[in-house]
Amino acid sequence: MNESAGVRFRRLHRAHVITEELPERRHKGASTYSGKVFKVTLLSLGGFLLLPLLIIILILESPIHPEVFSLKEPPQMKGCWEPNLRLREAQRLFEDQVLGPESIANMGDIFFTGTADGKILKLIGRRIVTVTTLGRPPCGSREDEPTCGRPLGIKVGPNGTLFVADAYLGVFEVDPTTGAATRLVAGGQVVAGRKLSFINDVAVTQDGKKVYFTDSSSRWQRRDYLHLIMEATADGRVLEYDTETQELTVVMENLRFPNGIHLLPDEESVLVAETTMARIRRVHVAGLNKGGMDTFVDNLPGFPDNIRPSSSGGYWVSMSAVRPNPGFSMLDFLSQRPWVKKLIFKLFSQDVLMKFVPRYSLVAELHDGGICTRSFHDPNGVVAAYISEAHEHDGKLYIGSFRSPYVAVLDLGGV
Repeated sequence: MNESAGVRFRRLHRAHVITEELPERRHKGASTYSGKVFKVTLLSLGGFLLLPLLIIILILESPIHPEVFSLKEPPQMKGCWEPNLRLREAQRLFEDQVLGPESIANMGDIFFTGTADGKILKLIGRRIVTVTTLGRPPCGSREDEPTCGRPLGIKVGPNGTLFVADAYLGVFEVDPTTGAATRLVAGGQVVAGRKLSFINDVAVTQDGKKVYFTDSSSRWQRRDYLHLIMEATADGRVLEYDTETQELTVVMENLRFPNGIHLLPDEESVLVAETTMARIRRVHVAGLNKGGMDTFVDNLPGFPDNIRPSSSGGYWVSMSAVRPNPGFSMLDFLSQRPWVKKLIFKLFSQDVLMKFVPRYSLVAELHDGGICTRSFHDPNGVVAAYISEAHEHDGKLYIGSFRSPYVAVLDLGGV
């Protein structure tokens, strides 16, 4: 065998090493290709689905036009504000018989409240008696509220009559015996260039000559209260009605959701809960400082609603939502991000959003200087939810609610 033939022989009979390398590479290449196809398909499908949503978001106009405002860092919930479960010791009365008893007043052991169906009710023992109906049926839906009426704040006047603030219909004086209702101020009218759109709470002097009330917004009605909170518009006012001259004047304006109101003993000033700002203002309605305003308490750990006197000389303040610290407060977070608020209201209705608002009921007793002396909590609103007022009588707190179907009663001697 010559040399060239030997080379050819060795090439033909060269040993082959059996390996899986080539099939693996083919498999790996196929897998990579399939993965790329899947990713492209997924991204295409996502884009196909998201594009119409993005177009809708851009086209839709947000129902709110939020203003940027700032809140201080919430106070730490310790000391007087230390979380507890004392409010869960309350008992429910008239469960599923009254809906949304926002405010409570009493004459002796007879109690009065206004409900979501436009009625003023008298609670005698375990009996419920209808005193009067301010609006007209039908009632029960969002669309019906403006004509059905929605009584909110209620106070007993010096002559044994009831003064009632109806969110839509106006301010009334009601005879609790006959049910006769006299409208003092008509809701919806324009006063000093702004409409009375959301009448909220009421206070009356001892001689019955002056009636003070809050108008939470000239833009939003009660049925859109969450829009008002989120928009944070400073269009709320405190007004005065003179029962002798029938003159209606603006006492203070440019407030962010003025809510509960309480006349101080000297009758020269009123306390007003400015809900959006988590504070209580003192508005001077008479005397040397008339027309002025200062802060009674600032930076509360929750958003205040009604203010009512306590037997120890302080004031009961109710809050149905808190600003937890430590914790996360959504409203504090959103206060500096109006674009997020707009986006949220483009996508969700008020009813849907309410389901995501954490429930936390808090009643606090405050004294001069805004000093907290005691507080009662119900995390998650297990027993008393959506609270709006704490009315003290005979050693007990009667808890009103803007949404719940009951009145809660807390025995102060047991907490």
